[in-house]
Amino acid sequence: MPKQLDLLTSGQVISTPLHSEMQRSYLEYAMSVIVGRALPDVRDGLKPVHRRILYAMYELGLTPDRPFRKCARVVGDVLGKYHPHGDQAVYEALVRLVQPFSSRYPLLAGHGNFGSIDDDPPAAMRYTETRLAAIAHRTLLENISDAIVDFVPNFDSSQEEPLVLPAQLPILLLNGSTGIAVGMATNIPPHNLGEVVDALIALIDRPHLSLEELLTHLPGPDFPTGGVIVDGAELRRAYATGRGTITLRGVATLEDIQPGRGRHRRQAIVVRELPYQVNKAAWIEKVADLVNQGRLEGIADLRDESDREGLRVVIELKRDVSAGQLLEQLYRLTPLQVTYGINLMALVGNQPRQLSLKEILSEFLQFREQTLLRQYRHDLETAQARQHVVTGLLIGLNAVDQVIEILRSAVDGSTAQQELMTRLGLSDRQASALIAMPLRRLTQQERQALEREQAELQARIAQLETLISQRPERLKALKKELRQLKKAFADPRRTQLLTAAPPPPTAVETNGRDDTPLWVEVNHRGYGRCLSQRSRGNIQWQTWLPWSEPLPLAFSVQARDRLWVFTESGKVYPLPVERLPVTSRREGDRGQPLLTLLPESAQGETLLTVLPSQPTVEKLILLTRQGRIKVIPISDLQDLSGRGLQLTKLKAGDALGWVLPADADHLVLATSRGRLFHFFIPDIPVLGRLNQGQAAVRLSGQETLVGAIALAELENVILITASGLGKQLPLPLIAVVPLGHLGQLAMPLRQKSDRLAGIGRSGSSLALVTTQERAWITNGEEIPILNKEAVGVAIAPLDAGEQIQTVVPLT
Repeated sequence: MPKQLDLLTSGQVISTPLHSEMQRSYLEYAMSVIVGRALPDVRDGLKPVHRRILYAMYELGLTPDRPFRKCARVVGDVLGKYHPHGDQAVYEALVRLVQPFSSRYPLLAGHGNFGSIDDDPPAAMRYTETRLAAIAHRTLLENISDAIVDFVPNFDSSQEEPLVLPAQLPILLLNGSTGIAVGMATNIPPHNLGEVVDALIALIDRPHLSLEELLTHLPGPDFPTGGVIVDGAELRRAYATGRGTITLRGVATLEDIQPGRGRHRRQAIVVRELPYQVNKAAWIEKVADLVNQGRLEGIADLRDESDREGLRVVIELKRDVSAGQLLEQLYRLTPLQVTYGINLMALVGNQPRQLSLKEILSEFLQFREQTLLRQYRHDLETAQARQHVVTGLLIGLNAVDQVIEILRSAVDGSTAQQELMTRLGLSDRQASALIAMPLRRLTQQERQALEREQAELQARIAQLETLISQRPERLKALKKELRQLKKAFADPRRTQLLTAAPPPPTAVETNGRDDTPLWVEVNHRGYGRCLSQRSRGNIQWQTWLPWSEPLPLAFSVQARDRLWVFTESGKVYPLPVERLPVTSRREGDRGQPLLTLLPESAQGETLLTVLPSQPTVEKLILLTRQGRIKVIPISDLQDLSGRGLQLTKLKAGDALGWVLPADADHLVLATSRGRLFHFFIPDIPVLGRLNQGQAAVRLSGQETLVGAIALAELENVILITASGLGKQLPLPLIAVVPLGHLGQLAMPLRQKSDRLAGIGRSGSSLALVTTQERAWITNGEEIPILNKEAVGVAIAPLDAGEQIQTVVPLT
């Protein structure tokens, strides 16, 4: 009797800590989901359920040249032999392998109703029929055997199933994969077969190929439903790191439904392609809801004219409506434009790994080379065994009289076989084959056929030995195979790639007037919005606010003005005010992320600040996080194009930290250790855009710059520490120093863990942002004026453990 059973029957209880049992059981469950269900294998690109469906159909003989078979039969075989889970889950996986709008290269062919892009459900499995598609049979199952790939017992050890299919193409990239495991997920987009093959061949020729060179062969995903990818740095980042996002748009064209000019002309927007996995019926319903809510104006009619020829949704416009502007609103407000998240997560050696594009291709090539080696070795053994037999047959034919004499005199077959082995020097296998040879093969024609076969076998053996021993020849054969598959299955790209984003949505209604007064507000998270002068009203700051509310940047503009959007990479982009969404304060709408309104080249950057494009100053001060400073003339920004402009050259690891109008004479910088630096702005050199600037400060250890303000002679500097202490320091008490000076200690810190959080100027309100995601609003006039030696007074009532992260001036 087992020990545990003996303990239980004897009344003893085995004590196990609950946390240990929970940890062990949960880890086992997580790994079971990760390996056994949710994540695909990087080698054949399949999850276990898909691999089992394909292999079960192969065993059933459902090849492309055979009749279709009921899906219920396939599902039954998969459940009974390999996949002991729900039948509906298996059928849903099978259906997706058939749907041409779900799989870029469907691995199964189907008869019947397998659903639609409108999310119509497929018919029951008892009605639909299926068989293997040509690409699945050719590239995944044609050469499968236990000599090529490893087989393992099934769930009840009654049969064996392949651990991986001998894939000849990276199905992981061709069809992509989506799955949610425990604590991780995967979302791999599909790609074009011809481009993937070109990338593989290029990687074989040059294993150290850079990502940029690889992208010349494989520029981006190719979705089965087409669409347009707005290409940019984010796609390259996703391919380099294995994680990122891309912007995917539907394809729409303009058609004249009533030709003419001026008020007599009417147009329609015709949508012919939707982004991948966007439900057409749900999208049409969304557009109709927006029209009913009054958020989309100018639409006269909306109808679906899709048929078996393809998708076609017609949006008729009213007269005098800008089709371009309405189309941009559709991109912004509906899933006609979506953000597709790329997450290249797959199993490598049964372990989940975040992979880059090059790593996926390299892992597949490594696997394919291994399977080719196993196949070549197996073919070599088969050819050598056959050559051995053919040699024996030829020996027997050359001594046919002696063979006949041995057979006549032998008592039985065993005696004859033994006599042949002794007198002709044959092996057991050769003698057995010679005895089994029919008399018709004694003819001269059969002899010549055997001699030709022997010559072919010798050539084949020499070829296989070369392929096994010489890697360059093996890679040459692999490239030839890839080119043949490309010729057989490649098709044109469906998804377009754009190198720059079309103009972002226009959201401000100006009624044709250039002097419409507006307030632009930008919050700390980079969201911007427009408010009319009336709807904005007077701002009354509360004492405590959640840090989703304060709007540190606000200024008055006109509807046709432009903004300058600065990023931490040192670039500036122009942004027309009319592209910002117009809201009211009562709606509680934060607006829209400004970076999404910029060209695609700006996506992935970090917003720094925003300034109106017509300031009253002639120069700007640029200061980096590492303390390099320079002044640039405002004239450098006058001819700013939509692609942006690099304003400063940055060292590795540095970033632009502050952009200040040079509208005063004094500049004060502050570090986290309480040091202040006071410069005359006219003494700061004016330098070109490609210059890094001069070192303004020298930072030590973990010290960082925390603030920079420009102020007049009679103003005070407000200093705030992380522990909530603050004071005002008159500017004359801070000595003017040259660039590169050590500065002077102006805020003693009581504790080593404390630091200077930020600075401000007297007469302005400050938002003290804390570690608990809230902000204390204080007026600078409430803070006492003290000297440099004073540690300050408590400014904000912080909770235990709460600290001030940063200080943001409010306008």
